[in-house]
Amino acid sequence: MNLKDKVVLVTGGGSGIGRATVERFAAEGAQVVIADRNRDAACDLAQVLGDCALGLEADVSNPASVKAMVQATMQWRGQIDVLVNNAGFGITGSVIETDEADWDRLMATNLKGVFLCSKEVIPIMASAGGGAIVNTASYTASAGIANRAAYVASKGGIVALTRAMALDHVGQGIRVNAVAPGTIASPYFDAMFAQSDDPDALRRQFDARAPMQRMGRPQEIANMIVWLASDEASFATGAVFTVDGGSSAW
Repeated sequence: MNLKDKVVLVTGGGSGIGRATVERFAAEGAQVVIADRNRDAACDLAQVLGDCALGLEADVSNPASVKAMVQATMQWRGQIDVLVNNAGFGITGSVIETDEADWDRLMATNLKGVFLCSKEVIPIMASAGGGAIVNTASYTASAGIANRAAYVASKGGIVALTRAMALDHVGQGIRVNAVAPGTIASPYFDAMFAQSDDPDALRRQFDARAPMQRMGRPQEIANMIVWLASDEASFATGAVFTVDGGSSAW
């Protein structure tokens, strides 16, 4: 993958897709910064990985926090070759049901966070001659899903922003792509199942969302993210790579 000693910054890197992505980059020989709102999750993972990793507490919706995250990364390794904008969360509800404050909070993390992190990192990449940015979108950005209005809107915005950034910065050697996962097994869903009256039945409902009849694994998304960040994907930019077990084909 030609990622040895590349410096990779992963937001939301403490759990789920982010954690699997951090682990995969580390396995490829990269130097990885794990940024997460949950400081313990980030630092515990960094401790497991050793000298190749740095754990940081960061809130991507906060400009000051983003600046501090990028500064800490530069102080640690002096460069940023790859940015993975993965931090995000979901809330339920239609437009009518979604509280305005919850809408703003979700957009600040899911969409504005991509903007803030990219705004800080792109000049660093440009001055070094290039880099790669991978944004975590969702298959729902194109397929849609009921009762997730704010989440779907934020992911649609990520897709559009990905294409805009790719065109704006291709001349600086910066590639920008997005991964659109389907329903992926994660601590979020584990907690949801645990709170259900019938966890097995609820799990089967989520498995049935995809033609493959199962939820995806975080590692399966991490594989795509790492490939897009590598020289193996050198002709890919401005694209959205869907990894959803066939859900968007229905």
